[in-house]
Amino acid sequence: MLGHLHILTLTHRGTALRDIGRAVSLVDEYTGGRSVYLKKLCSRLEINELLFTATCNRVLYFFSTRKRISADFKKELIPGLDDGIVDQLDYYQGSDAINHLFEVASSVDSLVVGERQILGQLREAYNYCKELDLIGDDLRVITQQMVLTAKAVYGQTRIGEKSVSVVSLAMRSVIRRSPQPGSRVLLIGAGQTNTLVSKFLRKYHLERVTVFNRSLERAQKLAESFKEGSALSLSELNQYEQGFDILIICTSAVDPIINSGNWSNLLGGESEADKLVIDLAVPTNVDAQLVANSNFEYIDVEQLRAEAERNLKFRTQEIARAREV
Repeated sequence: MLGHLHILTLTHRGTALRDIGRAVSLVDEYTGGRSVYLKKLCSRLEINELLFTATCNRVLYFFSTRKRISADFKKELIPGLDDGIVDQLDYYQGSDAINHLFEVASSVDSLVVGERQILGQLREAYNYCKELDLIGDDLRVITQQMVLTAKAVYGQTRIGEKSVSVVSLAMRSVIRRSPQPGSRVLLIGAGQTNTLVSKFLRKYHLERVTVFNRSLERAQKLAESFKEGSALSLSELNQYEQGFDILIICTSAVDPIINSGNWSNLLGGESEADKLVIDLAVPTNVDAQLVANSNFEYIDVEQLRAEAERNLKFRTQEIARAREV
């Protein structure tokens, strides 16, 4: 009865974060962008309904088709993806697929157990796919129940207590420095992650923010949310010489954006010793050699992940109760 429902997914559990980032980049770099890719994917693979989401630690396809999910089907999913990564795709069918979706939404199957952000990401993904006319009755009903289930888990268990999301942990690193309201922040990338970062910055009265992004329009939109916000195109980053106190970066770029070639300009003649750089991108946006040869404070996703794991013992005790829900 439910055999036409499937999930194919890459997650942090079985795939390196850099490889997940590679998969996301291939989707977004598809000719015509993500929307064209998803529509052509449905046509090519005879997919009737599709919910697609991509985060820093997960790429998930929840879809309906009567077609057999063969090795060739998986290879056609993301054109250009290495066979080794294709082999790491986890597959769920029928009720197992629905159960996995509910566990993802409830943050049971998450890089950070209890992280509520994933439910919001799935709802945004649903709305996006609905706008593309990729959602039908099956996925609509299942997604509605997914939201209800996730809310029940958060309400009936303690899985969401003691917040340890990657972004909140990153911002705790900022707050530990006791930054002054006038501290200069460079926010590179205006996607979902840095949009969430911006909420924390405003909460702690860090309003002097310069936003860089490939799309200047998106950078301007995010910059307008700050009292002293300004926006620049990412192409202007190499010429920026006004210095900073805190740099937070998260883009979909495959190659490092911050490197020895532009680092000196970014410092604006100031010492690097008191600078904080937070790299939330997968793969990382800051060149590893620059980090190794410099003495600024650097925090990346892997460090945050390690810190999160140290804080997960309490939440993981709630997983069994969440699965009962």
